[in-house]
Amino acid sequence: MTQPTTDPARLDGKTALVTGGGEGIGRAVANIFATAGAHVIVAGRREQPLNDVARAIGGNAMACDITRPQEVKALFKSATELTGRLDILVNNAGIPGPIAPVSEVDMGAWRACMEVNLFGAMNCLQEAARIMSAQRSGAIVNMSSLMGIQGYPMRSAYCASKFALVGISEAMARELGPVGVRVNTLLPGAVSGENMDRILAQRAEAEGRPVADIVRENYTNPAALKRWVDPEEVGRAALYLASDLSSATTGETIKVDCGRF
Repeated sequence: MTQPTTDPARLDGKTALVTGGGEGIGRAVANIFATAGAHVIVAGRREQPLNDVARAIGGNAMACDITRPQEVKALFKSATELTGRLDILVNNAGIPGPIAPVSEVDMGAWRACMEVNLFGAMNCLQEAARIMSAQRSGAIVNMSSLMGIQGYPMRSAYCASKFALVGISEAMARELGPVGVRVNTLLPGAVSGENMDRILAQRAEAEGRPVADIVRENYTNPAALKRWVDPEEVGRAALYLASDLSSATTGETIKVDCGRF
């Protein structure tokens, strides 16, 4: 195994697990972490995208449905067995949830969103906390959202799940700080990619408006930089929180949103 370096931006000798690693932000994080020297394991439900990412970065792909605790336990056991430790968790897997007003939202879809974004995230956090506490070291990056600190119309399930993740992160930071484990949260804004394309299509149908109008009024115009966030920009922020660049930072939330004040 490559030995650690003194460069605080490097991840040489470290093992990182990225959930939702087959596309979008997760794929970008995996690429950036691998370039920084980490051994990266990408996890998710769809095997083919995971295999493609793992092959490209020289990492490992592991299929897992994070809503199933036994699959999560098996994932973390397998991930830890690869190198004997787990240094980083990027808790990124999630779904957009239903796009509808509270008065009309399908509660089955609402619960399904919470099952992935909240309970699934907690399944991963429990396993990471156990492993990293025993190691007395580690860094956890929870992927919340700008909608984790600002309510957004038609997105009550997603907002609820992401608000909760911010609170969990702050609680865990205090719990795990004494054993040398840091827990921080990223709040991406509107990130370009496949996931956003799906959200825009749903919004256009629900609101009866063209996608271009929705993009201009709700995503790019409100941003100080007048553009989308690129997944790689979120990945670089995750590298900061996962590496020793942020060695004195825990319980923090960082926006990556092109200035959507």
